[in-house]
Amino acid sequence: MTAQPAARKKFDVGGVLLDRPFKIRRLNHFGLNTADMDAALHFYGTLLGFRVTDTLDMTGIVKRRFPDLEQPCSGTGYFLQHNSDHHTLVLFSAWHYQTLMGNLPDGVSANQITWQANSMAEVNNAIGWFQGNGHKLHKVGRDMPGSNWHLYMFDPDRHRNEIVYGIEQIGWDGLSKPREMYYRAFHDTPAIPQTNEYTEVQDALARGIDIHSGYRHLDALPANHNVEGIMLPRPFKVVKHGPVGLFVEDLEIALDFYVHELGFTITEKVTYEGHRCVYLRANTEHHSLALYPIEMRGVTGLAQTSTTAMFGCQVASYRQLRNAVEFFKANGCDVLEPDPALHPGIDYAAHVVDPDGHVVQLYYYMEQIGWDGKPRPAAERPVITPGEWPETVPNYSDTYQGETFLGPWG
Repeated sequence: MTAQPAARKKFDVGGVLLDRPFKIRRLNHFGLNTADMDAALHFYGTLLGFRVTDTLDMTGIVKRRFPDLEQPCSGTGYFLQHNSDHHTLVLFSAWHYQTLMGNLPDGVSANQITWQANSMAEVNNAIGWFQGNGHKLHKVGRDMPGSNWHLYMFDPDRHRNEIVYGIEQIGWDGLSKPREMYYRAFHDTPAIPQTNEYTEVQDALARGIDIHSGYRHLDALPANHNVEGIMLPRPFKVVKHGPVGLFVEDLEIALDFYVHELGFTITEKVTYEGHRCVYLRANTEHHSLALYPIEMRGVTGLAQTSTTAMFGCQVASYRQLRNAVEFFKANGCDVLEPDPALHPGIDYAAHVVDPDGHVVQLYYYMEQIGWDGKPRPAAERPVITPGEWPETVPNYSDTYQGETFLGPWG
């Protein structure tokens, strides 16, 4: 009689039994390293429209760890947002990050790929689960600025992944938390339950802290574009970030990490010029993560030197996508026309190259996956010719579906 495999342990996650004690819901934020911070801030801030919410000086961290090491550039890092999250994009000095991390493979320029869980308990339980599975965590606790509870770990290619809960929200006044509130940072696994955010603010007020003294961004461009009825500094608005594309040395090993350890679902596999590419999702979007073999680095439309193949940014409409292409061209940026085979689930896309050679994927539509977990058959997708931008496009069953942008565009 053949022995039956032992049933895999299930975990109670909010009353639902899952294979892991957490469930990733979405990309929360993403970070890139830069050799020229001023140029990167101009590209991602002034041109793409992300707003600076806070800064972090890494100079002192390097000085404490390497007191005799000469620092060739500023260690000031920047946190930026496109929505109400404290940050959805982080820009760090490449030299400072590489010095602090050490032993990074050539081309690893993503400083964090951050995935959002749904509760404090999920993050805490994930810490114990990963440690129990033999993973060495890079950092746990709660960072300031941003106030998110987290754990950090590296994937097999040394891309630093983070799982978070509870990132700070920035409201109508555009002010982040003042530094005087950073006393609630944690540098070890926190005990639970923890005080909620409302109570933290009440405690800060009781301590006499001016809660309205945080950082507030001022846009470098005048709001002179009529964008579907709202005056904005650019003819488009980024309403969602992701997907993230990564080059990996061994696709099977990378898949094992992202599918079995982090819990992503494979949506689609594509063979491109003999190379297998895999697209994975965390929610209903066609993909929130794309994995490409390292041999594809340099393919037109993807990064030439970085292991970050691309970083996606969704704009609010097809018209805005067309206008964004012209805006970046007018501002001297290289705009690439990727082969549509490289972005299944997305119809029209433009890839814009930042000053460090990173590729930003601009798009307006992503296919949504329903209850049956199946993507649209390739034969039923529209045929896209790179470089051709019709005035209007037809409506699909899932056009303007998926994650909704909350709040005003500007």
